[in-house]
This record gives sequence, C-alpha cells and structure tokens, in this order.
Amino acid sequence: MPRSARSIVGGYAYHVLNRANGGLRLFKKAADFQAFEQILAEVSERLPLRILGYTLMGNHWHFVVWPQRGQDDEVSEFFRRLSVTHSMRFHAHHNTFGMGHVYQGRFKAFPIEQDQHLLAMLRYVERNPLRARLVKSADEWRWGSLHRRLHGTPEERSLLAESPVPLGRNWLAHVNKPQTMAELLAIRQSVLRGQPYGSETWQRKTATRMGLESTFRPRGRPRKHPEI
Repeated sequence: MPRSARSIVGGYAYHVLNRANGGLRLFKKAADFQAFEQILAEVSERLPLRILGYTLMGNHWHFVVWPQRGQDDEVSEFFRRLSVTHSMRFHAHHNTFGMGHVYQGRFKAFPIEQDQHLLAMLRYVERNPLRARLVKSADEWRWGSLHRRLHGTPEERSLLAESPVPLGRNWLAHVNKPQTMAELLAIRQSVLRGQPYGSETWQRKTATRMGLESTFRPRGRPRKHPEI
C-alpha cells in the first residue's frame, strides 16, 4: 500500500466525470475508445492539464486531474473542449446530428484533498473495470491510465502527470485489492451530492470556501419538530 503523505499546499485536485445521455453507449468498439483518446491527446496539447489518471467505460468516463496553475477554470475549459469535440465527432461518425445530446449534461467536478484521499480516488477510478468484472487485473483494461502507465509507449505515458502524492512501489497490487465499503460509500456520496472528497474538517472548510455548503444539508423536506 502506498505510504501516506501530508496534504499538498496549493490548488485542488479534481475528480471529473460525465455520463452518456439516456441509454446511449459512448464506446461500443475499440475504434470508439481510440477516437476519444485521440481527442484527449489533441486537447491536452492545446490546453495542458495535469492528468493523474482516467478510465473510459462503455457509457461514462472518469478523470483525476490537477490544474497546472491551481486555477479551476483550467478544468472547466479542458473538459468543455473535450466533451464538445467528442460530441461533434460522435454525431458525425454515427450521423446523429439533431437526434439528441451525447452527454447527460455538463461534466461534474469534485475537489479532492491531496493526501491519502487522492490515492483512494485514483484507485477508485483505475479500478473501475475490475470492479465491473470486465478484466481479471485492472491493468488489462486498455482504455485507461493504469494500462497506459504500466504498458504504454513513452509517448502514451507522457500524457500522464506525476501524482503530488506518491503512488508507491506496489500500486498495481493496491489497485487490484478491493476497497473498503466505507471508502466506496464516501466516494459515492461525493459523486451523488457533489461534495468535496477528503477528511471531514477539510470537506467542511472546502465547501465553505467554494460555496458548496448545501451539499451537506439533508435532502427533502425539513423535519417537523414535535409540539411541546
């Protein structure tokens, strides 16, 4: 297991994801994945962004990124360009212009505390195909950063940035090891509610700083207090 590390001072790292609209599949065959990765390379060249990890699945994708200058607008511009370009080429390839949106909506991005929580999120993202039982070892999934990092050419590996928190020597074994239910629930809570992902104190401070306090409020109607 990677060694723990102190929080890194500076801008946030982010978990970014988007899903296909309705029952649409973004990637049906190898050529579809390859086309997206070509767009990813093109956008990365024009709008450099430190990509720590990613995984492409049939109807969605995940990224873990760390803005170059610590500015959130880098993330917005990068994934806006990535999503728009992919949507246009998807429609052109399938001749589906005017037949609805490719994605459910704008991508979602959640800040991550840069300590062991960053490693947990990166492991969650790179473990996705194994969790879905598509492969027997996470690095066998061709369409993601783990395969690229371990088996890619120098050019393919150059797309990825070094994590501010070291991955450790046995990263593949760590990714292949199941995550705890508590860890999975915390990550899924971050995604479902749009909450920052980290320690409780860091979460609250970050939510206040970014105007995300509402993500910690109970959903539904407030409870009625019994009359005294």
